[in-house]
Amino acid sequence: MSGVRGGTDAETAGRTVEEILDRLAAAGDRAACEAAEELVRSLMEFYGAGFARALDLLGRDPDRPVGEAREALLGDELVASLLVLHGLHPDDVPTRVTRALNAVPHSVESAGFDPATGELRLRLTESGGCGCGGTREAVEQAARDVLACFAPEVTAVVLEADAEREPVLLQIGAGPPAPSGPSGRPPATTAP
Repeated sequence: MSGVRGGTDAETAGRTVEEILDRLAAAGDRAACEAAEELVRSLMEFYGAGFARALDLLGRDPDRPVGEAREALLGDELVASLLVLHGLHPDDVPTRVTRALNAVPHSVESAGFDPATGELRLRLTESGGCGCGGTREAVEQAARDVLACFAPEVTAVVLEADAEREPVLLQIGAGPPAPSGPSGRPPATTAP
């Protein structure tokens, strides 16, 4: 079998998981043993879903070029999150941030990322507010949700205020003066 990161192959990893579960069972802490088994089941479901998604993406059009298939895999939130989790995603952080922002249901772009703090500043790219009826908080949350899969290095998202794009107070007046007749009143109208 081919080696997995850290020099451990799949067979050894499987045996290690079984040994740990056996040790927990032997320790007599039923709750800890059940929690560990539930954790293993959840992880298996997570990875199984990732493999199923990858096979689905690759199988949709088996004749497409390798580059397109690769992009489909890298652009999928579940597959990308697994690749990032294991340090296998081939894109750097700025590329993954851009990929994630393209999936946000609001028109935003990066205004800068600080790797030291994990803060990503965003700005709206369309005028007229956040779009789609979104509030500032909704835009930030949508970005955080997608970034969690593609770029977990981003730990904070801040939507910058843009003075040009902030809503302008609309002044509503009484309207233009109505034409007046000789008495200074509006002319009388007759009903048909």
